[in-house]
Amino acid sequence: MIHRVIFLLYFSFLLFLCACFSIYIIKRNVLIKTSGMAVVMALGISMQGVVSNFLGPSFFQSAFAKIIPTIILAIWISFIFSIVLSYFNGRFRELHVRNAVNRFGIGTWVAASSICGILVSKHFTEWGIIAKVLCCLNVMFWIFYIIICIKAFFEIHHNHLMKNSNGIFLLTTVSTQSIILMLHTVFGEIPKMITISLLFIGLGFYLISATFIIRRYVTNQWAIETDWNNTNCILHGALSISGLVCIVSGIAPEKVLMLLWIFTLVVFLIVECLELCRIYKRIVTYGLKKGMLIYDVSQWSRVFTFAMFYTFTSLIHLTSSQFTMIQSIILQFGIWVVLLLILSEIILSVKHGDGSPASSSLKSAMSGHRSPSRNSK
Repeated sequence: MIHRVIFLLYFSFLLFLCACFSIYIIKRNVLIKTSGMAVVMALGISMQGVVSNFLGPSFFQSAFAKIIPTIILAIWISFIFSIVLSYFNGRFRELHVRNAVNRFGIGTWVAASSICGILVSKHFTEWGIIAKVLCCLNVMFWIFYIIICIKAFFEIHHNHLMKNSNGIFLLTTVSTQSIILMLHTVFGEIPKMITISLLFIGLGFYLISATFIIRRYVTNQWAIETDWNNTNCILHGALSISGLVCIVSGIAPEKVLMLLWIFTLVVFLIVECLELCRIYKRIVTYGLKKGMLIYDVSQWSRVFTFAMFYTFTSLIHLTSSQFTMIQSIILQFGIWVVLLLILSEIILSVKHGDGSPASSSLKSAMSGHRSPSRNSK
């Protein structure tokens, strides 16, 4: 009886939040950016991957532990409502499809839906059928996304848009691997051939995307303070989620996993060193306020990739003493880095919006509100 009452309370809370967010969207006619679902991705993996592994599964057995998943689900539903609204307003194509590079941002819709399916399956077992329906719908939507991305790759190459290549291309990999994680969570064991096929499809897109990105920076003149994109951190985030897939599905031996983790660590260090150089150059060039303390929704990709690397590191079994020491350091301090990044993005989004609690989480991802960013390309 008590369990049913708690379930009804959370369901009512979810409906209340969705109603509040939807009313705000309608009144302000706000439309999320294509990559706006990165907020849901970042918050979802931070809670399900970072916090759960740090505090242990017992934390989520308490009645109040479902509040955060409920809020994340409400944000996801309200963002979907905003996307649907853009369609009826006749702006869907303009906002999400017309630009070939921006089109890849639809991958955040797939990945965010995957993490929400996982949250429903893990924390709201009463909604098991909903999780399964969502999973099937998301697989079909992923197929649609992959088709338009393949078309976009040819369009970018044909129209000589390589100079705009960035980490947003890697959402093809992230979305694909997120589908595997959702399938394994919602349905349990799935045919090994499906897992292997999807995994290699994702890795294939990683090679294609990385080639486009590297070629851009090798063949063109560029300045790190203006031409290095926030989304480039997905270079290691896409590897981390691929490693997580290998662990969850159990299809890779320990030696392969260790090599993948080492490679991911190397890419992580290279990319984040470039990020530090960019921050330094931007502060020197534009000052602290305009160079660093600027918001853009693409910055949530950094939260997602850090959280994903932490999750991958927390689940892998390392045998070498040197690597276990590195692993221990990452697990000890990584959670605070992720939480600090989340707090920073929330503060910046509030500053970017009107400061009201009702709008801060939504307004930050809206395309109708623009602000100069650290790099929003």
